Amino acid sequence: MKAHNTFKEKALHRIKIAEGHLKKVEEMLTNDEYCPDVIHQSRAVQAALKKFDEVVLHGHLHSCVLKDVHGKGSEKMVSEIVDLFSKND
Repeated sequence: MKAHNTFKEKALHRIKIAEGHLKKVEEMLTNDEYCPDVIHQSRAVQAALKKFDEVVLHGHLHSCVLKDVHGKGSEKMVSEIVDLFSKND
């Protein structure tokens, strides 16, 4: 359970970083700031969300997949993970 809390804390931290970047984008748009600067900040949002996804996936692999890897649902789990990566970015 402690490992789950650690992953959860990391995920919450990452989503707060993304939220901060997104708020900055909104502020920049409101203030009519230079478009390339807004895009730069938008890319920071995207990078923060990508890192969030990595933390969540890491947590899922360690908390769910490892304990069930040899169980009856293992093929379904593998398919779910493959589907995550086959979707368009």
